[in-house]
Amino acid sequence: GHIATNACMQVFGGHGFIKEWGMEQFTRDNRINMIYEGTNTIQSLDLLGRKVLGNNGASLKKFGKLVGALVAEEGVNEKMSEFITPIAVLGDQLTKFTTEIGFKGFQNPDEVGAAAVDYLRVAGHFVFGYLFARMAQVALREIAAGNTDPFYVAKLQTARFYFAKLFPETETLMRTARAGSKVLMDTDAALA
Repeated sequence: GHIATNACMQVFGGHGFIKEWGMEQFTRDNRINMIYEGTNTIQSLDLLGRKVLGNNGASLKKFGKLVGALVAEEGVNEKMSEFITPIAVLGDQLTKFTTEIGFKGFQNPDEVGAAAVDYLRVAGHFVFGYLFARMAQVALREIAAGNTDPFYVAKLQTARFYFAKLFPETETLMRTARAGSKVLMDTDAALA
C-alpha cells in the first residue's frame, strides 16, 4: 500500500503531497496503517514462524490450491499468460523457498528471523499476484463480451503495471533472505 501510494504520488512531481490533489490523504492513510498494525518485523516473524513453519506449511498449501486452480483454468489462455506464468513460477519458488528456510531454521533459529521480513513481502506478492490475476481475468472477460466500461480497462492496466513493475522484486527479496543470518549476527553490538 504505502510503496504503491508513494509511487503514484511521484506523478505529481514536486507538488504531490498537497491537499488539492488528494494523494496526500492516501499517503497519510497508508502510512498510518503501518503504524497501527505494528512493526512488519513482528508480523513477519508471526507469519513465517507460527503460521507457515509452525503448521508445516498447511496454510500456504491451502492458498496454493486456489492459485493452482486459477493456473489450471487459465494456463492455456494466451491473454492471461502475462499474469498466470509469473504466479505459477512464484508458487513453485515459494514452496522451495519455504522448505529451504524451514531447514535452515531447524539448524539455526536466527535464520527464520533473518528471512522473515523478506518472506512476508514475497508471500504478499504471491497473494496480490493472485488477486491481480483474478482482476485481469474478469476484466478480459468483460472486454471480450463487449463491455466498454473504462473500469475494466483500468483494472487490466493496473494488473499489468503490478506484474511489470512490482511483482519482479520477489527475485531480489528471495536472494536477500537467502543471504542468511550470519551477516546480522556477526555484527559487533558495540558498533551498532
